[in-house]
Parts: sequence; structure tokens; C-alpha cells
Amino acid sequence: MRSIPARVYVLNSSDAAALKKILEYDPYLDPNLIPKVPKEWDDPKYMEKHPEVAQEAAQKKKEADEAINKLKNDKDLNTIFARQDCQLKDGVSLGLDREKSYLYLSADDSFLEAGEAKLRKSIGSLQRAPPEVEKKVIETVEEERQKSDQGLGFVFG
Repeated sequence: MRSIPARVYVLNSSDAAALKKILEYDPYLDPNLIPKVPKEWDDPKYMEKHPEVAQEAAQKKKEADEAINKLKNDKDLNTIFARQDCQLKDGVSLGLDREKSYLYLSADDSFLEAGEAKLRKSIGSLQRAPPEVEKKVIETVEEERQKSDQGLGFVFG
């Protein structure tokens, strides 16, 4: 079955929008952290035709490289949920408390520990789900995936 561990967290539905932003955020795609460098600046032919941008290009590339190196050393920013297997579900869809939302998160143990710490700092209502709720959510997610795989098999079979 699953070789990567999964956890389920419960939170107030009012915090779901804030959590969704955290789950979707990837700092390596954030132009506020890493300056955008036009792709054509990597093209030697373009740079040959436009020597007037050479100094600006060199400076921007240097800034981008420095930002990436700084980012690589930031443990909190490198806890990136967008690169993990996670799903946010509302309680109604699971037949659970309609005032709650549930986060399914499957990742390796080291990510789960760092991820949980990061989420607890940002989402005040976040708690680890009780074992019976965790089991129900994991089973529901796995059933949905099975049905989805079967549906794709039918379409492309």
C-alpha cells in the first residue's frame, strides 16, 4: 500500500483559506524573493545583438543567484507543501464536522515534522486529527484515488 507516511490535521474552516495559500506557495517561484530574469538574456545571440543590456543582465543574474543561494539555506522557506502530496477537504464532504476542514498530508517523516511545526506557527486552530478521524480521511483519499485511476483506465483503457 502506502510506503510514505500520511497524517491528517483538523482546523477551523475559517482558517482554510489561509492554509490553502500556505499549501500552494513555492518560494522558488516567488518573484518577490527571486528577481525575474528574461529568458532571452540566456541566449548568446540575443545578447550579441543587444550589448546595451549586458551590464543589467549580469547584475540581475547575480541578484537572482544570490537570492537562490540565500533561499537554499532557509529551512522554513524550504518546507514547501506545494511539492508534497496534500489535500484540503471540508468536513461536509467527509461526513464529519461541517465547521472543520481536514488536511491530508503524505510526505517523509522529516518533512512531516518540519511541516507540522510550520503549520502550527501559521494556523492557530490546526491540530493533529484523532486516530479514528485520521483513518477515515486517509481511507477516503485512497478510495477517491482508486476511483480516479479506474476512471482514467476506462477513458484511456
